[in-house]
Formats: sequence, structure tokens, C-alpha cells
Amino acid sequence: MKFSYILVIALVASDIASADEVPIPRPRPGEQIAAPAIDPATAAWPPPEPSACQIKIAGEIAAIAPLRDIRGPGDCGALDVVRLDAIILKDRTRIPLTPPATLRCKMAEAVAHWVREDVSSAVIALGAALRAIDNYDSYQCRGRNRVFGAKTSEHGLANALDVRGLRLANGNFADLTDRSLIRDFRENVRRSACARFTTVLGPGSDGFHESHIHLDLAERSRGFRMCQWDVLDPVPDIPLPQPRPKEAPHSEE
Repeated sequence: MKFSYILVIALVASDIASADEVPIPRPRPGEQIAAPAIDPATAAWPPPEPSACQIKIAGEIAAIAPLRDIRGPGDCGALDVVRLDAIILKDRTRIPLTPPATLRCKMAEAVAHWVREDVSSAVIALGAALRAIDNYDSYQCRGRNRVFGAKTSEHGLANALDVRGLRLANGNFADLTDRSLIRDFRENVRRSACARFTTVLGPGSDGFHESHIHLDLAERSRGFRMCQWDVLDPVPDIPLPQPRPKEAPHSEE
């Protein structure tokens, strides 16, 4: 009798253990839990410790967010990377970059000083205040001029910004390569850019920068700088040739 009682208890315990070990149903074929899409080059979470450069410019001359260091692919990469959302003028007006730019902090700092101290005052010649910077391109892992196999561009090092133009408070867009835009204004912007950046490329440089201005802080031997931006005059209006006068009909006489 005691043996039968023990056997019953053993069987019940076995059933309970079997119930606990019932496998969870497998997901259907192709059914997967999607992981959040995070770009390692630009993801801001978890935020790294701010650098001395970031502490210096954040909230004072620029609105930034620290990003992870960029490591590859290939020769692409940069340390101390930030997302530059806006430049803060001396009167605390925010000038956004549209879209925000991914840059090394030192490059972001140079852009902020250029806009605060040079560009914002130069636009007075256009009759309206500055409201936004049109970001044509910032960080992108690629060769120079998007040529496959070429040397890594400063864009691939988060050390370059392409600017197409400026948005003004009156709703106008000032295209920096527009030949009809006030020449003195374009000359002032070119002069200030070439004083602050080690490379400035625009119309007349290499055929790849006819519609925007390239700025970077490339380091070269002996401090060599490159300023290649032709401020062109408007295309003159060439009058079309006048149509020939109609010939008089021949007389039968």
C-alpha cells in the first residue's frame, strides 16, 4: 500500500515537471522581432562624455548633440562628432541648419563662428535677416567628388560642409552660386570663408562645385590653404539678331 502511494506521488510530480517543460511555440517562418534601426555613425544614444570642444560651444554659439565616434568603413571615421542643429547668434537668435549637419566638433565650431561673425552681418546687403543655412551635405563616407576609388573625401572624415545658400527672413533664398545675386555680398562671403576654412571650393574650381560651396578644415603640409571660388558676373543679355525684312515682291514689268 505504501509503495502504491509513493508511485502515485512520483507520477503526479512527473506530470507537473512535464507541464513546466512544454516548449514555447516557435515563431512562424519569416516572423522576426524587428530591431530598432540605429545608424552607428549618427546615433546619439547612449551619449558619450562631452569633450572640451563640446562644452565650449554648446548653448553658447551652437545647439549641438554629441554623437558616437565614427569608425569606418574603410578610411572613413572621426572622433568628437556632433550633430550641429543650429548656430546661436549674439542676440540669441537660432539659425538652424536644414537638415542638421554631422561634423567633427572643431568643424562645427568653425562653421558657427563663420555664421555668427561674418555671414549674419553680410546678409544686411540683401535687405533681410538670416533665418537658416541650407546644408547640402555634411558627413558621408565616400571618395572625393563621389568618384569611386578616389581618396577619402573630408566629408568621410566629418570634416566638411557643403552650403547651397541662405534662407532669409523675407522668405527669399540666397543661392551663393547665383550670378545675379549682389556681387559685393558674394565677395564678402567668399573672403570670410577663405579666411576661416582651409579649403573653399565653388564655381570655377573643378566642375563639381558649380551649384554649392564646399568648406572644410583639411590639414596639409606647411599650412597650405585652397580658396577656389570664382565670383562670377551675371551672364550678359545678348540681343537676338533681328529678322530679315521681307523682300518686296518682284514686279512683272
